[in-house]
Amino acid sequence: MSHELHLFSEILTTPIGTLMILSDEEGHLRAVDWTDHEERMRRLLARQYGDAPMTIAAGSQRSAAALALAAYFEGVLDAVDALLTATAGTPFQKRVWAALREIPAGQTLSYAGLARRIGQPAAVRAVGLANSANPINIVVPCHRVIGADGSLTGYGGGLDRKRWLLDHENQAGTGAEDTLASSLALPW
Repeated sequence: MSHELHLFSEILTTPIGTLMILSDEEGHLRAVDWTDHEERMRRLLARQYGDAPMTIAAGSQRSAAALALAAYFEGVLDAVDALLTATAGTPFQKRVWAALREIPAGQTLSYAGLARRIGQPAAVRAVGLANSANPINIVVPCHRVIGADGSLTGYGGGLDRKRWLLDHENQAGTGAEDTLASSLALPW
């Protein structure tokens, strides 16, 4: 018999739309997606957890994830770096998602570059599929992956959001020393 997964949801309004944040009882981030793509998020969760029993209830207080994401949108880009995440993806997907977290804010990497980074240079398409199955937007920064020619390619939240996130990181990154100092005052 499977252990029931209890998730807590929160809503965060951002300059580019509203995010739904799902965390578990231990405070691990399980999913982040735009509310206008909630159905996609639910499909990803169903694909990851299958028939395992799951409940989703409104969170009673702001989580570390919601606070960190709010700080990210205020320009403290590294606020999300230390967040604990938990996913039920395949071992390959988890390797891709871990590699995504290693791409610094304000930088991009091609799908081929990401495939090389995980030691599987021929797995470009598989890397693309794993990237698109990422349930934890922004924290696992799939928006930092671009086409080999430098073009913006698919992003579950839409190319306008991807462009905004990359621009936000480039602009906020120019004052990195200031954002690091301000992040020290955040309550986590």
